Amino acid sequence: MTTVTADPAPPSTPPGRPARPSRLRRSWEKHWYAWAMVLPVVIVLAVLIFYPLFRGIWLSFTNLTEANQVAEICTKSITGGEVCTENPNKWEFVGLDNYVRVLTGEVGEFWQWTGVTLIWTFVCVACHFGLGLGLASMLNRPMRARSFYRVLLVLPWAVPAFVSAFAWKFIFNERFGLANALLTALGIDPVSWFADRWTALLTAIVTNVWLGVPFMMVALLGGMQTIPSELYEAAEIDGASAWQRFRSITLPGLRPVSMTVVLLGTIWTFNMFPIIFLVTEGQPAGQSEILVTGAYRAAFEGLRNYSLASTYGVLILSILLVFSVFYRRVLRKQGEVW
Repeated sequence: MTTVTADPAPPSTPPGRPARPSRLRRSWEKHWYAWAMVLPVVIVLAVLIFYPLFRGIWLSFTNLTEANQVAEICTKSITGGEVCTENPNKWEFVGLDNYVRVLTGEVGEFWQWTGVTLIWTFVCVACHFGLGLGLASMLNRPMRARSFYRVLLVLPWAVPAFVSAFAWKFIFNERFGLANALLTALGIDPVSWFADRWTALLTAIVTNVWLGVPFMMVALLGGMQTIPSELYEAAEIDGASAWQRFRSITLPGLRPVSMTVVLLGTIWTFNMFPIIFLVTEGQPAGQSEILVTGAYRAAFEGLRNYSLASTYGVLILSILLVFSVFYRRVLRKQGEVW
């Protein structure tokens, strides 16, 4: 009986030949100048983004507040010196306790704020895209003073957000606002805009739409101008109507741009802090708060619970990450590369 043995695998590197450098080393040797130029950006990102991010995640697993953040409590003595003793209520690691308390409603109004945030985000992004698409379609046609209209429509985007917020808050003022003045002129009773949850949210949505439509319009207008004009000419020769050309040429041609701006608009609107904070101020009784303003109030108002604010921040990040992953899968199924 004979035994067949397999030949030993050949060595990865022939004898006498130096080992092949790794891919990272080959990249460094070939593109060292690119690595050197990227390195400062990586350092800045690490300092300004990654360190606060990981620090916030760590704090969400503690019970850190303004009261227990110091390790020692120092008091002045009669002799003029200071006597320092260990803080008996010093902050400590509590694991998932903050997440349990937030998700079960023991502290804060997480689920209420999440519902308001989703409504706020969906309505704002839908209005941004719809109005931006309509204005971009109008400005993409030959017309007189088109450049003037473009500058005029981009103007709200150039105004600082807090200036627009204060202006719109004054417009919706119950006693002196322009909105109630118009209603009175039409024979309609004035509205207490900030006394009801939905009217207060409406004022914030109107303000945010005013600020966000110019960006959407400019992005979609740029996408329209990349669509070859020959497609429209051929469709017009074939007898396609304006609506058919828009549905069959413009919308498919805008898909790469529209998918990107909708994602960016969703993330920006979800975290749009100044509009809610300055226009509605959470009125009435915090019913128009969204998640980012709730996190701010947890950190800088009342007991200043930094760990609770960090927990809100991590939950907000998690929601946006899940949305981004789901959004990317939908794009891949539709054949889009992103």
